Amino acid sequence: MHKFFFVAMIFAFMLPGVVQGQGCMEATSEEGVSVVGFFQPQIEYKEETDEVTYTFNRARVGFIGNIPYDVSYYLFIEFSPFKTDAPFLLDGFITYSRLAPYASFSMGQFKSPFSLELNTSCAGLHTINRSKVVSQLAGPGRDIGMMLFGDYEKMVSYSFALMNGTGMGEKDDNKGKDIVGRIVLSPIEFVNVGGSYRLGKSKPAIEEADEDERTRYGGELEVKYADFLLQGEYIYGEDVGSYTVGGGGCGGGAGELVQGTVERSGFFVQGMYMTQWNLQPVIKCESWDPNMDVEKDLEQITTYGLNYFINDWTRVQINYLYCAEEDGREVDNDQILVQVQVKF
Repeated sequence: MHKFFFVAMIFAFMLPGVVQGQGCMEATSEEGVSVVGFFQPQIEYKEETDEVTYTFNRARVGFIGNIPYDVSYYLFIEFSPFKTDAPFLLDGFITYSRLAPYASFSMGQFKSPFSLELNTSCAGLHTINRSKVVSQLAGPGRDIGMMLFGDYEKMVSYSFALMNGTGMGEKDDNKGKDIVGRIVLSPIEFVNVGGSYRLGKSKPAIEEADEDERTRYGGELEVKYADFLLQGEYIYGEDVGSYTVGGGGCGGGAGELVQGTVERSGFFVQGMYMTQWNLQPVIKCESWDPNMDVEKDLEQITTYGLNYFINDWTRVQINYLYCAEEDGREVDNDQILVQVQVKF
């Protein structure tokens, strides 16, 4: 697999095109440093506990800049007190934009180049939460490593990375590195079709056992026509040795470690339309199978949302999450979320 990765890197060097970045926000000037960020105060109602609480989903400040010539830097810190161990370094990487003709290179801590929704900025998500399959299988969401990326005439974009596989702020725990890659094709101007792959090993959870191994495959589709946007994504994952349940997200914790082997999968489909009044209704359907060998354990979530864009920097999101269980049981686990976001 390492040979395949380096062959893919050589192929990427040969592609002409315009470089792309993996950060959530862009610098406001071509030279010097820009101070940017966003924060998201939120109201949550959970039917399970019948309680309303106020929280900060995210509160982030970053420094972005360009250094003549062809060098840029990206540093973001999470300050939300509701995130585990906050404040902490979220992103921190340096990019050289002319490593080869039409190819860029980044090194540091950044988002894994896997999944459409994972690589959608947290400030640009169409629903307040990412889908469950992305939170559970696309991670580590952020990791430390190096990445080669670029695109060709807006027809092909690519990202290939070698990463620790241990997540944010963690050294590697074995000799190997995770291989992560994503390719997106645009056969028609308003259609994007992509695929993602991840293969990695980690220190075994059981002493004297073989290394744990994880494999991920993902497929994605995006159709954007005028003010209508349709997105869908499917992810399959196999974990051998041990796997994590829960956690995920940006600072959402490591989750619970479970010993054993499991195959999991899920998908989401979401559609939305931007009206002339800056109101954007959204509907999102998710399906999550936490163990493909177990029957009647599917979790299905339907999100009914409404986004209101006050201006380019401020928006309000309202989401109602209807959660259904496959076996017909009606569990009181629906949610209502209201979030206000300001960017600067």
